[in-house]
Amino acid sequence: MFTGIIQDVGLISAIDSGKAGERRVAIRCPRLDLTRCVLGDSIAVAGICLTVIDLQSGVFAAEVSRETLAVTTSGAWQVGQRVNLEPALRMGDALGGHLVSGHVDGVAELLACVQDVGSLRMQWRVPAPLARYIARKGSVTLDGVSLTVNAVEGAQFDVNLIPHTQAVTTLGALAPGARANIEVDLMARYAERLMPAMD
Repeated sequence: MFTGIIQDVGLISAIDSGKAGERRVAIRCPRLDLTRCVLGDSIAVAGICLTVIDLQSGVFAAEVSRETLAVTTSGAWQVGQRVNLEPALRMGDALGGHLVSGHVDGVAELLACVQDVGSLRMQWRVPAPLARYIARKGSVTLDGVSLTVNAVEGAQFDVNLIPHTQAVTTLGALAPGARANIEVDLMARYAERLMPAMD
């Protein structure tokens, strides 16, 4: 479980093809404290919950399954690419964002970016089946970043990035046409699942 509060922006330092179409990625993280990590721990990489399979000084490696490659942006990752990082939530940690599982629901497309005083207003489009889970003033996660939804119209929604979020995540550097991993609010999914039982 994660919070959507990014703790470092890492750099993909190696990508190796594995067995049966899977990949192994190595990620260099200049600020993330890996001394707290052990093999088997989870780290959210661009919003994707990945398992640490190797640890070196300032670098960790993870395997990316064929399923993850197919349903996230990880299939397009390249060496040198910057990715948002967050280690798993521990008991007693502050929950600054919202509850995030790291199980990506799909890929959103950035349609437009507009300066909104000091913030950057971004308009995104999601696959139609995910639109029902996005609500104004609800939460959404884009590439691992917890954000508040400001407006919704059909399969499109807007979020605002404050200057801090632009500076400490990869989102502020994106241009229209960019794609990002999206995870809808956990509570929305559970609410839908429970609704038939209430009839």
